[in-house]
Amino acid sequence: MPTTVTEPRRPRETTLRRRQRPFPHPARRRNWVGGLAGWLWFVVVAVPLYWTLITSLKAQSRYYTSNPLVPSAGPTLDNYRLVVESDFLRYFLNSVVVTAGAVLPAVVFSFMAAYAVVRGWRMRILRVMNGLFLMGLAIPLQATVIPVYLIIIKLHLYDSLLALILPSIAFAIPLSVLVLSNFVRDIPKELFDSMRIDGASEWTALWRLAAPLTRPAIITVTIFNALTIWNGFLLPLILTQSPDRRTLPLALWTFQGQYGVNVPAVLAAVVLTTLPVLVLYAFARRQLLSGLTAGFGR
Repeated sequence: MPTTVTEPRRPRETTLRRRQRPFPHPARRRNWVGGLAGWLWFVVVAVPLYWTLITSLKAQSRYYTSNPLVPSAGPTLDNYRLVVESDFLRYFLNSVVVTAGAVLPAVVFSFMAAYAVVRGWRMRILRVMNGLFLMGLAIPLQATVIPVYLIIIKLHLYDSLLALILPSIAFAIPLSVLVLSNFVRDIPKELFDSMRIDGASEWTALWRLAAPLTRPAIITVTIFNALTIWNGFLLPLILTQSPDRRTLPLALWTFQGQYGVNVPAVLAAVVLTTLPVLVLYAFARRQLLSGLTAGFGR
């Protein structure tokens, strides 16, 4: 009898294929909790900024009679004009001088100190200096106000911009050395050895090799120190007295006393004080983010 060949049934393969359907990738799942937290944080940050901006454009007579979250029907720039006419440019120039005069020496000295600590770690004196730098992170500014005040008095620098620059340099160095030394330590040792074989000195290796490779860290440290010194209030309050030596944070405090009920004028001064920070962030945003996230890829 002729035999017939029948193909095997494949219901089992179909079942296996159905069972082997790929599960959704974890990265594609929506994080509702994280998204909600992000939006809440955005509201917490954005609402005060929005209120500050729209209030600075309101007239003083309409501030107490209008809704604080509704923009004024007739915005005005009188508050900004009043702030600029109250020696605001002098305070702005003082802040620029103090910030630039403190940040540049602090970053340069911190970078050279970080390079010396990493390259000469076997030397005992450098280990002691690194310990002193780390110890400086544990000393808050508020705990040294009286000693700093007495030192400035002894040096006859009271009520001068130099009295603000020198302590700001000292307090910016510890954290800067810590951050920069970590980046210098990640540079391969073979690169330094190859430069030494070619006859380069340590000074050449510092500025030709270490400086370009640690540029994101240098920019990050520069921006962080600039923001800290720019927003400093305690040192200008303690170490200066005359109105000609006031910086912007101290000037805001005096504006609040001079315009006790003129809240729009005070907020106009706040907006003008914040603009340089926003401009600095707009131009250095990419370098700042790369410097902050560089350590996660190692």
